[in-house]
Amino acid sequence: MKQETVVVIVGAGPAGIATSACLNLLSIPNIVLEREDCYASLWQKKAYDRLKLHLAKNFCELPHMPFPLSTPTFVPKNMFVKYLKNYVYHFNVDPLYQRSVESAWYDKSAQKWVVTAKNSVSGLVEEYVSEFLVVATGENSEGFIPNVYGLDTFKGLVIHSIEYENGKKFGDKDVLVVGAGNSGMEIAYDLCNWGAQTSVVVRSPTHVLTKELVQLGMYLLKYIPCTFVDKMVLMLSKLLYGDLGRYGIRRPIKGPFLLKKETGRSPVIDVGTISKIRTGDIEVMPAIKDIQGDRIKFTNDQERQFDAIVFATGFKSTVRKWLKDDGGLFNEKGMLKYKSPDHWKGENGLYCVGFASAGLFGISNDAKNIANDISRIVDDGN
Repeated sequence: MKQETVVVIVGAGPAGIATSACLNLLSIPNIVLEREDCYASLWQKKAYDRLKLHLAKNFCELPHMPFPLSTPTFVPKNMFVKYLKNYVYHFNVDPLYQRSVESAWYDKSAQKWVVTAKNSVSGLVEEYVSEFLVVATGENSEGFIPNVYGLDTFKGLVIHSIEYENGKKFGDKDVLVVGAGNSGMEIAYDLCNWGAQTSVVVRSPTHVLTKELVQLGMYLLKYIPCTFVDKMVLMLSKLLYGDLGRYGIRRPIKGPFLLKKETGRSPVIDVGTISKIRTGDIEVMPAIKDIQGDRIKFTNDQERQFDAIVFATGFKSTVRKWLKDDGGLFNEKGMLKYKSPDHWKGENGLYCVGFASAGLFGISNDAKNIANDISRIVDDGN
């Protein structure tokens, strides 16, 4: 099967459906290809039960549709999924599901993108040809588990955070959470609440803030330089939490908002984990040195026995597996070479959305920019 259109979008997460919606509003034909059997599969199928959006709802809206007034400031997962359902319906976004893109290359003679995708239902390989290609698979395309010496000898359960729903089945277990980002810290808190003996590996320095402090900081950034906002937020954080270093949590040298801007690393938004760490209900561990069977040795030479490991170690991009002619837009890890604001546009009609480490707010801006740019080029050509 061969199908031609103006724009092919690879990925039907929030980035892909937002871009399609913006294009639809401008009456630009587009096809969205999605490897799973639903849009926003990470949210619908692979997010833990207690997850909420970590930023206030006004920073998490997709283009042209605000959240209903009745929506709480910090939106629970189920409400966000409902919002996405309404969004897809309202803007007539209609992805082709169970299409796993195998390659995308630019045909210079035809000046068109050629995308091949395997239909996992029929088993057939389909071809899509377009003037523009939007990569919307994002930074969170595939769960990442690091190489840990001896992990293959571990006798217990090993899962990535995308497989974690809640702590019900871990109630009487010794569980190690590896990774101290927002997911890792919240999963550790959830496990503890379900009665698990919980430990969390904290390797790198990390900022810990409340959601209110993050909300305050993002508001102030509109009016005050980042350096002053960081100083103010850090002062308030120290008043709230004191010295977390004695529990094994070190603060980075750079402030939370500067660090986010420069590296994409977000501060941890505390949901109650710190109080559990203070009381000893959750134990902070350093990096893993090696694993032997069900025993894990840490870099401080402490050795412990665990029943399960949850890796909250983030995700990786899969762009490099299928995109053949990126014109230097992506690095060897499938992440962007260029920083905002020039990150979303490549060569020969290639665009990307959801790679700026700027969350849903960044996705919304990218989607609007891409649709407007494509519309301008199409209009100039007519």
